[in-house]
Amino acid sequence: MNAYLIALVAIVRREAFRFVQQHGRFVAALVRPLVWLLVFAAGFRAALGLSISPPYQTYITYEVYIIPGLCGMILLFNGMQSSLSLVYDREMGSMRLLLTCPLPRWWVLLCKLLASTLISILQVYAFLAVAAVFDIRFNAIGYVAILPALMIGGMMLGALGLVLSSLIRQLENFAGVMNFVIFPMFFLSSALYPLWKMAESSVLLHNICALNPFTYAVEFIRFSLYGQVNAVAVVVTTLVALGLMGIAIWGYDPARGLMTKKAG
Repeated sequence: MNAYLIALVAIVRREAFRFVQQHGRFVAALVRPLVWLLVFAAGFRAALGLSISPPYQTYITYEVYIIPGLCGMILLFNGMQSSLSLVYDREMGSMRLLLTCPLPRWWVLLCKLLASTLISILQVYAFLAVAAVFDIRFNAIGYVAILPALMIGGMMLGALGLVLSSLIRQLENFAGVMNFVIFPMFFLSSALYPLWKMAESSVLLHNICALNPFTYAVEFIRFSLYGQVNAVAVVVTTLVALGLMGIAIWGYDPARGLMTKKAG
């Protein structure tokens, strides 16, 4: 078997084994969006008659509208948590051993990113299955079409976590920074409200949400669930994912990256 493939399988297996051992992480990944879906949405019953432009129905419930946003929430939280484990591994020394393997550093980081993204996708599908129990369903094609959106969106958010983990060396500091990244990205996006609804409230708020890459990841997921393509969301999410991955690879390069600068 090719050495690159062996490394990929080994890292994915390691991350999967770690995830299986962390039962609370899986439960939290399901409970968190379900709380938003069942409790938070219940407080917005007045918004049940949202008038949404295509590809959505002209009249949908608020619960159905925020499902893609909650899928994005799972990707966002899991991407940050996976990067938190990188900081922990670096403190314990296992990350140093991993990065000194006889393979390109970019491939090792890409394998870590792929592993965390695959775990995120499993969590999203588990959430969609639970949502279906509550009679919140989409067409069968949507559950298939969403897979590329989840993969690219998860890679983008996981790469963001990699960038942060390359900047922050202490575990306790990273946990604090996570809150300053997760919540602004989530609330200043179209995860909970349409962008045109944001514009009715504040043009500045609309512009901020339009500049948030998480908005495009959510829209990518939302259109995919309806079996359609949002070309702008696809392009922006992909480019941001590639850009963040490039920064993460540079940040983990001890010769010229951010880690060396901080050590100096």
